Amino acid sequence: MAKQSKHTYRLPAEWEKHEATILCWPTNTTDWPGKFVPIHWVYSEIVKKIAESEKVILLAQNSKQREFIKRVLEKAHANIANVDLSLLATDRSWMRDSAPVFVLEGAGKKAIRKDIHFKFNGWAKYPNWKKDFKLPSFIAKVTGDELITAEFQSRHVVLEGGSIDYNGQGTLLTTEECLLDPKIQVRNPGFSKSDYENLFKQYMGIDKVIWLGDGIAGDDTHGHVDDLCRFVNPHTVVLVSETDSTDANYHKLMENKERLEGMTTARGEKIDVIPLPMPKALVFENMRLPASYANFYITNQYVLVPTFNDPMDKIALGTLQELFPEHLVTGIHSTDLVWGLGTLHCLSHELPAIQ
Repeated sequence: MAKQSKHTYRLPAEWEKHEATILCWPTNTTDWPGKFVPIHWVYSEIVKKIAESEKVILLAQNSKQREFIKRVLEKAHANIANVDLSLLATDRSWMRDSAPVFVLEGAGKKAIRKDIHFKFNGWAKYPNWKKDFKLPSFIAKVTGDELITAEFQSRHVVLEGGSIDYNGQGTLLTTEECLLDPKIQVRNPGFSKSDYENLFKQYMGIDKVIWLGDGIAGDDTHGHVDDLCRFVNPHTVVLVSETDSTDANYHKLMENKERLEGMTTARGEKIDVIPLPMPKALVFENMRLPASYANFYITNQYVLVPTFNDPMDKIALGTLQELFPEHLVTGIHSTDLVWGLGTLHCLSHELPAIQ
């Protein structure tokens, strides 16, 4: 018999219906040094696709940028009527990590959405994060949701959305590299696996945490799972796969595959593992970039997938189309975008609909 969650909250899966997607127009030129200009046009394509089937809550830094965004979106023939342009000064545009985690309390028509405010501190690496820290309170005002501060052991817990992935039925993926490394980019000093598991139960209704090892090479966040392994339905994940034994990712990806073998969900279902190819190593100015097809974003209509002018683009798109037969799987050119050390999933955050 399937295990039933005893927890109040439920963390909806990304493929469940969205009320909106939260995005922030890029403004920090240091994220894309030497490549900032084309990023506006990549963003316009992302906004255009999402706005076809759901509202986009799009943050602008000020009224001048808001007018610039309108002009860009008009040239791209985006559905501007479905774009809510709001003003909020931010440090960066990575909404996946600085936005709140949205959970549902109750079920059906009685469900209530609540916004869980985890602390964002620039991935425990960068000093400019204090404007981004204010994002959850701003979003809660936009949505009208109650904002709940995630505290554990009398501390405001640090957690980025890219460090977790979830199936909507009580199972969560994360990595030891990101959450448990005792020396590098330490989010919550002294936290153990059981501490995190208790925290995920309390604030997200998670019954089972699947711990993977290391993330991919070039990941500036030190092990975010959304470049590595993603749920595509309640009992199936895609795991990026490297066939070149000399590549820096080869052994760590093999080790993660071994961890997933025989794993089950919180409801006792065996997890099916589907390989997703990796593009050839993408290097710019002697820096390995975190190019990964796993950083896709699921909208109400599309699965938007980063592509890299690579022979594996076609295979990755085909694999994901088979897994999402009711969605349109579409590539977004991300060779410039990934110079910012993140792509589509990192930039976006779903706002789940209240069913």
